[in-house]
This record gives sequence, C-alpha cells and structure tokens, in this order.
Amino acid sequence: MSTRVLFRVVLPAVVALPLGFIGLALAAENEPAIPAPVLMLFSPGLKLAELIAPGEHGSLGATFGWFLRVGIAVNAAYYFVIFALLTYLITRRSAAQ
Repeated sequence: MSTRVLFRVVLPAVVALPLGFIGLALAAENEPAIPAPVLMLFSPGLKLAELIAPGEHGSLGATFGWFLRVGIAVNAAYYFVIFALLTYLITRRSAAQ
C-alpha cells in the first residue's frame, strides 16, 4: 500500500470513526447546556439523527439503534472529511517544497 493512500484515506478513516462515536456521546450528554450552533460544529450527527430517527412507534431498541447508527455515521463522515482535507493540505504543501 502506498504511503499516499495510507495518509490520505486510511489514517483519516481510522481516526474519524472513534472520534465520531466520542463526539456523539459528548454532544448527547451535554446537549441542553451547549448552544445549537456550537453543537452542530462538533457533532452534526446528533441533530441529523434526531431528524431521521423513525417517527413510528417501534421498539425502543430499534429506534435507539437507528439513532446511534445515523449519528455515528454522520459524525464519522464529518470528521473524515476534515481529516482528509487536512492531510491533503499537509501532503500538498510538503510535496511542493
């Protein structure tokens, strides 16, 4: 595997998934105390999961499971894009020199 693929794709993906989970946990715990715009900067998955969570009355486990899946996936994608952009800018800058 080339180092370019490792630094631009694999490393941001490996870092983004646990950070997305932690971001969702911290945001859900502190949601009433943090203003909504600040919350959206750190955990956009929380608000999106609240919108997408099924409206019908299913079992609590199924509803909570979908909430977690959506929240963690959105947060992981959000942090992946941030880290991939940062690694792109860093590797581009070092390649230009």
